[in-house]
Amino acid sequence: MCRAKVSICCVLVAVAAAVPRICSAQTEPATIADAYRLFYNAHYEEAAALAVTLRSSGTQDLENDEVRTSALLFQLRGLLKGQDAREGDKTDKAEALKRCVTCSDVLATFMTDLRHGQALAREILKTKPNDEYALFFLGKLDLNYVWLQLGLLGHKTGWDEYWEARKSLEAVLKLNPNHVRARVARGWIDYIVNTRMPWGTRWVLGGGNKKRGIAVVREAAAMEADFFTRAEAEFALWDLHVRERDFLRATELAQKLSRTFPDNQEVARYLAKRTTSRATR
Repeated sequence: MCRAKVSICCVLVAVAAAVPRICSAQTEPATIADAYRLFYNAHYEEAAALAVTLRSSGTQDLENDEVRTSALLFQLRGLLKGQDAREGDKTDKAEALKRCVTCSDVLATFMTDLRHGQALAREILKTKPNDEYALFFLGKLDLNYVWLQLGLLGHKTGWDEYWEARKSLEAVLKLNPNHVRARVARGWIDYIVNTRMPWGTRWVLGGGNKKRGIAVVREAAAMEADFFTRAEAEFALWDLHVRERDFLRATELAQKLSRTFPDNQEVARYLAKRTTSRATR
């Protein structure tokens, strides 16, 4: 029990350190924007903790569930040493998960928030089937689950969530073709299905198109959007460039992201690695 209390205190201290204005300006309570700021600076555990703190008012909306499950996913990826759909086979993933002491708690928390968000979105859509807000967040939550199962854990499951996500995001884009976050998510579907799935599975999943996926995300990153929506699009595009080994564009974008989010050590490590790589040529 003492260890659990100490752990909670450590997380709260980290949140306060990462977002100084939350502590120094008591007249300005924390908001979901602070959780996003923590997330894009790669403070995933703190972002997840702050999302819970924001629920103290009695509200746990779809955006809160989405940012928290996203933060928990990246926290889990860090605990599993960065494994995702690009690295390791199913046996490697199972062994990594078995060795991880805290992963089971993170997974349980992720599933609780995921189910809450999915149920809330589906309830809204029962009476408002064209609700853009509920459609988008249902699709995004579903994709978080798909990434967890197929990517981090290596489980061949999540197909129902995949189809629900695809249908939901396509409905959003039909209602609003300029929905930047939906465009980014839909572009990722095209890319991942085309590059990470065998041909037979790719066909079952409705096909994919790598070039189209990259183009859609690139276009989304250039569109007018709020600060954190643009950040999401730029981080997605950076990841795609890295996956494609387009290091020139990836480095240019990483340099931009490092200026916007100077605390992000993942971006800093990438830039340091590229500098070392160029120096050793």
